[in-house]
Amino acid sequence: MRLFIAEKPSLGRAIAAALPGPIQKGQGWLRCGEGADSVVVSWCIGHLLEPAEPGHYDPRWQRWQLQDLPVFPSEWALTPRDSSRKQLDVLESLIRKADVIVHAGDPDREGQLLVDEVIRYFGVTCPVERVLINDLTPKAVARALEKPADNRQFRRLSHSALARQRADWLFGINLTRFYTLTHRQQGEKGVYSVGRVQTPVLGLVVNRDNTIADFIPRPWFRLSIVCHATEAEANAPFSARWVPDDTWRDYLDEEDRLVDGDIARQIAAEVDGRPGTITEARFRDRKEAPPLPLSLSILQIEAGRLFHMAAGDVLAIAQGLYEKHQLITYPRSDCRYLPEGHFDQRHGVLGAIGRVDPELTPAIEQADTELRSAAWNDKKVDAHHGIIPTARARPASGLSPGESRIYDLIARYYLMQFSPPAVHREGRLSLSIGQHHFRASETAVFSPGWKSLELRQRETGRESEKLPLPRLEKGEPLVCDQSEVKERTTQPPQHFTDATLLSAMTNIARFVSDAELRKTLRETDGLGTEATRASILDTLFRREYLCRDGRFIKATDKGITLIASLPDAISQPDMTAIWEATLDGIRQGEGDPREFLADLKSQILGFLAGGPQADSAGPQGQPPQETSGVHCPKCRAPMRVRSGKFGEFHACSRFPQCTGTRPLEDDQPSDGSSQKPVPCPHCYSPLVRRNGKKGWFWGCSNYPGCRHTVSDRDGQPVLPGQTG
Repeated sequence: MRLFIAEKPSLGRAIAAALPGPIQKGQGWLRCGEGADSVVVSWCIGHLLEPAEPGHYDPRWQRWQLQDLPVFPSEWALTPRDSSRKQLDVLESLIRKADVIVHAGDPDREGQLLVDEVIRYFGVTCPVERVLINDLTPKAVARALEKPADNRQFRRLSHSALARQRADWLFGINLTRFYTLTHRQQGEKGVYSVGRVQTPVLGLVVNRDNTIADFIPRPWFRLSIVCHATEAEANAPFSARWVPDDTWRDYLDEEDRLVDGDIARQIAAEVDGRPGTITEARFRDRKEAPPLPLSLSILQIEAGRLFHMAAGDVLAIAQGLYEKHQLITYPRSDCRYLPEGHFDQRHGVLGAIGRVDPELTPAIEQADTELRSAAWNDKKVDAHHGIIPTARARPASGLSPGESRIYDLIARYYLMQFSPPAVHREGRLSLSIGQHHFRASETAVFSPGWKSLELRQRETGRESEKLPLPRLEKGEPLVCDQSEVKERTTQPPQHFTDATLLSAMTNIARFVSDAELRKTLRETDGLGTEATRASILDTLFRREYLCRDGRFIKATDKGITLIASLPDAISQPDMTAIWEATLDGIRQGEGDPREFLADLKSQILGFLAGGPQADSAGPQGQPPQETSGVHCPKCRAPMRVRSGKFGEFHACSRFPQCTGTRPLEDDQPSDGSSQKPVPCPHCYSPLVRRNGKKGWFWGCSNYPGCRHTVSDRDGQPVLPGQTG
């Protein structure tokens, strides 16, 4: 018997519909065809199995006690979920009869694990094939079923998912218990859950809220002039803004804004009515190619920006359009490219869009189906491709307003692939009046091309175009007709919204100060995955770490309290994003999942040893060790003073599990005083006072291993939470 195991019932029904009939329905399965050639289709209902609870491994771990940490199972076990045990029993009976099993989980990391863990749980020995289904329309499913692959080709993807599952379990179980028990000792109530992704996301929100709360508005001054050319035919007046040079460095802030009003008025007086010269003239027409089709994150960001929709709502609607209506392709995609073979299906897809969304009919009629954008690229497509409409022309039932909006947005991005580039007319004039420099610029859309399909910026109330400039040449004379100084006030950043927080999670590199790490993070997917980001936000709301204030997202007192108690390595995005890069390396065969989990266990031991309870009891109830007050740069555990061949030095208290060392002189303040060193907020190594290009600052003594810096005030470091 040939047995298909789908990830969910809707996918199972789509597979059955693409197989030869007739279809016989059973409890938890469908039989297609008759006699010896019949095929059975069954399914999971999400994860049928879950990692066993700590008490399954050791009765001591049923209770939450500091002395019983860490919780590190020697062998891993899965247990059936109570809610889906009946379907697991159905699969077991079918698997025992199967000659060939076809794995039909979703084409992503989690979909691979979801079916693989069932296959492993029952010790399957028969051949296992794999099919990748991105589109639930009958023709697309039939094409996928014609191209089965050996499931062993996807074992690295499965190893990556399994490593992620076990890492999340180890990290969450140990640190949630540790910080919950620590807070309870301080009189707090409830559970303080810690997760490798949810906690850095909470940290982003807390840091943004703190920045806004601590923000002190400061005045700055914008100097602009109105001038005209005196000898050119194009002598229409135009405005330009003052551009500072190094002469005025003492009067600028960190963003090169002029902060001295007297200086601003002095410059205005010096240029008013005076002649000047064009020093640079540059004009061009710049073509902009259409954006690629949508991934889930970009869909959620755009829907949040345009329609103020929550990420979870967007995912739920997209999932309904995929499963129920079969109007779009697989929505949990992190890819924005399309297989080259899909180009041949464009006429059917465009016709379906016109039937489902008649308002787009004029755009469909203008589409140039001979255009081939950069989206069609097999080399850029992995397990799944960009989200696009399918060739299905009718929904299963009437679309809701939310469904119509999301479908329309996806359809517009598909139609853009058959639209010409947008042409921007850009210009810049640089000019000098005496010793002062000014710049004028223009931006305008000369030919909208694909931009005619964009949902207009009126939805956000912003205007991006600048008035056209006269076409002048370098060296042409001009005169300043008017100068003006306007006082402005610096503004704090806005609180996060669904769209901006998702964008921050996707582009997490911009929140990391370390240049090398930032370069690494740009090559990863950021915090979380396409399929999990919405659920991460929902979890933070459900656990009362975040709350909504209108369309803004803010941290609660509970969330602020948790982040304040955590080291930066847990609350900052650096570590979890590196994990995602490591997991991707495992998927590509470049990493070892066992090594990854071993390193993680060392990190967890360091967090437990370096936390508030480290002075009273070590991991696993060991007696406290006499430590030096310095923390290990590798694992953050306390360090001890040891004697070596070249004298005394700091060594990690977890030696030989960790071999971190540090010279003894790192324990001394840079000024030679007896004052206790201030630890780096990032790695707990001592801070050292240094003199840089912009003056004194405090840098980590573990540089270049840690590049964290803090500002200096009166010879003392300004730590997070302090002002000044």
